[in-house]
Amino acid sequence: MRIVTALITLSLAVPVGLAACGDSAAMDADPFDTLQACYTEHATTEKLPVQEAIVVCCLDHPIAGVHPSCKDTQADCVSHVRAALDASVLDADITASCMTYISMK
Repeated sequence: MRIVTALITLSLAVPVGLAACGDSAAMDADPFDTLQACYTEHATTEKLPVQEAIVVCCLDHPIAGVHPSCKDTQADCVSHVRAALDASVLDADITASCMTYISMK
């Protein structure tokens, strides 16, 4: 009897847990006016690593109404991100971020 109760409880709990942990990107997809503002929020305020902050901004957040915001090719992404972020962000980080962005897009 305990096994049946446990299985019933588990069968009810798993879907509820999955629904609660669903697409967090949709809940966190705040729009930003600029890629720099998004990057600053994630890299400085949330302390994400540089590359992760760039990818999150490119994939998850509308930037100036565009989503996904970092273009359609790796070369275009690199040019776009380089122009949008301050010079403290290394070119190697931008290139790696754009590779990840294109592969996840």
